[in-house]
Amino acid sequence: MTLGAKRFSGCAVAAIAISLSTTPTQAQDIGQGPAAEGEAAPQDQIVVIGSRRQDRTVADSTVPVDVIGGAALTQSGYTDTARVLNQLVPSFNFPQPSITDGTDALRPATLRGLSPDQTLVLVNGKRRHTSALLNINGSVGRGSAAVDLNTIPTIAIERIEVLRDGASSQYGSDAIAGVINIQLRKTAGMHASATWGKYVTTMDGVSNYGGVVTGANGQPALDANAGAAGVYQLAPGGKRKRRDGASLTLATNIGLPVGDAGYFNFTAQYQDKDPTNRSGADPRQQYTSVGGLADPRELTVNRFNHRYGDPGTTDYNFFLNGGYELSPDVEFYAFGSYGIRDAESAGFFRRPNDARNRDFSASTTSFVPYYPDGFLPLIVSTIEDVSAAGGFRGNVDGWNYDASLAYGHNSFHFFVEDSFNVSYGSEASQQRFDAGKLSFGQTTANLDLQKSFDVGFTDLSVAFGGEYRNENFRIQAGDPQSYLGGPYAGPPFNGAAGAQVFPGFRPSNEVDASRDSFAGYLELEGDFANILTLQLAGRYEHFSDFGDTVNGKAAARLEPVEGIALRGSISTGFRAPSLHQQYYATTSTNNVNGTLVEIGTFPVSDPVAVALGSQPLDPEKSLNLSGGVTFSLIHGLSITADYYNIKIKDRIVVTENLQGAQVVSLLQGAGFNNITSARFFVNGIDTRTQGVEVVGTYRVPDMGFGRLSLTAGYNYNKTKITDYAELTSLPGLTLFGRQESLRLTRGQPRDKINVGLDWDYDIVGLTARANRYGKVLAPGADAARDQELGRQWIADLELRVKPAPQLEIAVGANNIFDSYPDTVYAGLQNGQNYGLNGYFIPYSSFSPAGFNGRFLYGRVSVNF
Repeated sequence: MTLGAKRFSGCAVAAIAISLSTTPTQAQDIGQGPAAEGEAAPQDQIVVIGSRRQDRTVADSTVPVDVIGGAALTQSGYTDTARVLNQLVPSFNFPQPSITDGTDALRPATLRGLSPDQTLVLVNGKRRHTSALLNINGSVGRGSAAVDLNTIPTIAIERIEVLRDGASSQYGSDAIAGVINIQLRKTAGMHASATWGKYVTTMDGVSNYGGVVTGANGQPALDANAGAAGVYQLAPGGKRKRRDGASLTLATNIGLPVGDAGYFNFTAQYQDKDPTNRSGADPRQQYTSVGGLADPRELTVNRFNHRYGDPGTTDYNFFLNGGYELSPDVEFYAFGSYGIRDAESAGFFRRPNDARNRDFSASTTSFVPYYPDGFLPLIVSTIEDVSAAGGFRGNVDGWNYDASLAYGHNSFHFFVEDSFNVSYGSEASQQRFDAGKLSFGQTTANLDLQKSFDVGFTDLSVAFGGEYRNENFRIQAGDPQSYLGGPYAGPPFNGAAGAQVFPGFRPSNEVDASRDSFAGYLELEGDFANILTLQLAGRYEHFSDFGDTVNGKAAARLEPVEGIALRGSISTGFRAPSLHQQYYATTSTNNVNGTLVEIGTFPVSDPVAVALGSQPLDPEKSLNLSGGVTFSLIHGLSITADYYNIKIKDRIVVTENLQGAQVVSLLQGAGFNNITSARFFVNGIDTRTQGVEVVGTYRVPDMGFGRLSLTAGYNYNKTKITDYAELTSLPGLTLFGRQESLRLTRGQPRDKINVGLDWDYDIVGLTARANRYGKVLAPGADAARDQELGRQWIADLELRVKPAPQLEIAVGANNIFDSYPDTVYAGLQNGQNYGLNGYFIPYSSFSPAGFNGRFLYGRVSVNF
């Protein structure tokens, strides 16, 4: 179990494991189990996003909305909300990178191939706060800060609504790709579950090794195909089987009536996950040579020295949701959450002979390793998340109103363990470092009003309201040794400064930045002659940091024949530059030719960035066009097909590490003589994203063999960069390079298919799902070394039985056929040198389905 297991007290056990889950209420559009008797068909369910009207159904919506019931979220071995959504929504992607610092522990999700921060997330219709983490390393979503969906337990969710259309004119910033609204459970009863699982897999394309090949002289044989010196031939071994990633989830949901007019719902969930490791054997020389000969330990050392896979995590998450009718026309409601996650992920292994493992305290003239057999530095993080919201809603003189106040806060505290500050030597260096902390807070106040008017030719819905939001972003410095250079930092030693794997935040990086925004909106919607629906919306918003923005939307739905409808929309949208992007800073000290220089990421307002030509960030601006058709002529069958075209201007990206003679000249001219490289955020590119989404659901009529539901979805998505920005101060210098461009345009699947079957008969049930992920591109140093990862099918199966009305037992497998992505190239192949990482990092972090293999699980649930 991971380090967070230390928090597992008897009190928590009692709160979580009062009994063992249930299958929550089955409301759905896509990806759910068969409907319970009397439940509304998917297309007849009321939705709360896409329109302010309170009687709008999925079928009547002018824009595409998917509704996913709580049952679909719990009928899986995975207990992470984002990972389950990846199985159910064709345009939703949840990459699972590794060795990406904090992103290992808090992974972002995307919609329609856009950035994670271009999707708005709501809980009970209220804006959810983003995480404190800025994804700054080489993963999908680089440069963004996203909502952590995995803080919301699946057992707490009644349903999820996914609006697949631009909606900034209705909901404000971030709603460019769409909106995800998570509705919390209200119903009375007790539901609890215990889920345990483990990866049981055989790695594809990766084998064990039978030792190091030696020559006639007993010395290790060099690999002529490695493309580098000091790489040994490894004898082939058997198949590499892994049995790791054991996962335990205990969850309970308790719903209680509050008198005759209220409800109180409480959820508690405990998760403990062991790490997974899908690394390959490292053939590189590990130890310094002895008298010109290989160290004998080269023949016996464990060459599976990296850890590449999921981090070890321990999570506690708690949710409350309650309400009470104070009168027939007034309801008070409140909901909130608290979560804490302890995570442990690994960096790159430092070999025994690595300069970053040298102990100058032991000798300044010869190489003496600090860790005799090398070391694997660990990033140990504590992520804390809290939210609270409350308000009043009701009706006054025919006006429906909702007045609310919400607060959310997320913090990400970095620690580094099993590491070393080379510049201090063994006499003074710590092995564990506090590397600093990121924090983000958000307070939002809303007033929404809506009323329908009979104006003769239509029932006109008029909605308007306002919003105030305050945001705050903070960086706190770490231990001095996590970032400082010690006595061996300068010549002639040139020892690396700071904690290995993640140098800490410095006092000069600290920031405490806030901003406010005010918004007002108006929405009009009417039905005409029972065949035409028109919707108009507009929103004005003022931000204290960059100024004003005005956005609008027009949408329509035409149903000339009952059961067949056309729909479409046109809208403008925006995404405000996040405080993270404006103020994030981290620097490190490097030794360049005997001179200590600083490199790093600088805020756009920092004098270093200004010297290179940075400008205050403008909001991203979008133009969304969409059109589609819906078909529901046949009872129980719903098919929708939609085309979308999203143009985004002034997308915010982080630049390359700007360096070279031009950069040094500008910096020295501004008085920065010890800085040679810098990066910062810019409005760097314009893009166009086009795609098609098709979603179908069918509830098979009762034929005496139980309840059966079929689902299918398809998404095709293509993003193109249409323009690049330049800095007039650095003409001709590339700001957003080839690899980053390909990460954005080809780093997610070009298309995705998901299909599902849910069947229940008497006491038995079955869920079968399959997802096919399209091709992605892992960019290389140049076009010749790019690698296209092929299409991949992932199939899941779950079997359930109810030996008693309140008890359910389930067994299943995610990725039942143990499918793996293509392995990456390493060494000399096809006339190209792909480097050495592919030997021990055999799968790409761009793999959209991850690379952990088959997961087997069992679940025991009770429902009262």
